[in-house]
Amino acid sequence: MTDQQKTDKQKLAFFLIPLLVFGFLVFFMLKGLFSDPRERESSAIDRKIPPFALYDLMDGKKQWKNTDLVGEVMLINVWGTWCITCDQELPYLTELRDQGVKIVGLYYDQEIDPDFGDSFDMVNLRQQVAEKLARLGNPYAFNIFDDTRELLLDLGVTGAPETFLIDKQGVIRLHHLGDINPRVWQGKFAPLYQQLISGSAQ
Repeated sequence: MTDQQKTDKQKLAFFLIPLLVFGFLVFFMLKGLFSDPRERESSAIDRKIPPFALYDLMDGKKQWKNTDLVGEVMLINVWGTWCITCDQELPYLTELRDQGVKIVGLYYDQEIDPDFGDSFDMVNLRQQVAEKLARLGNPYAFNIFDDTRELLLDLGVTGAPETFLIDKQGVIRLHHLGDINPRVWQGKFAPLYQQLISGSAQ
């Protein structure tokens, strides 16, 4: 190989390497730009609901445990009165409840400080919850109040609304970020839900 050929190869490599790096950067930027953040894979998929013992949102004497989420196919819906998008999905979730879909609420409060939960105004919160559900529809069989946010963290919840589809063994089979509407239900939830109800899902 002549000195000229070596020089030509070095020039070509000097030109191609930055071009390849630029191409990779453009690819990853476009992938992020056009990907749907609501389709983020949850680490909770195919895992059982973590152990918990938390009180009912509306009844401080009633306690719910992870074992209460076993035996039926159901949705666990993360929501809050502060959540505007939750307002949009409550009427449709109520329609699903009327069609026989069991839905359990997991209440996410933005204002409560887990370190000072005892000083939180539960009376006011319960009034807000009752008013909102009376106005927009109440799809919930019951509401779990995670005042320590331990369950929310274990599930990888980042906000509200988020919804988990749970099978009869208490295993999380599907996770969705954002509201549940007719398009999302029919396109994403309904096929697997029907399989789990019939027992045909793997």
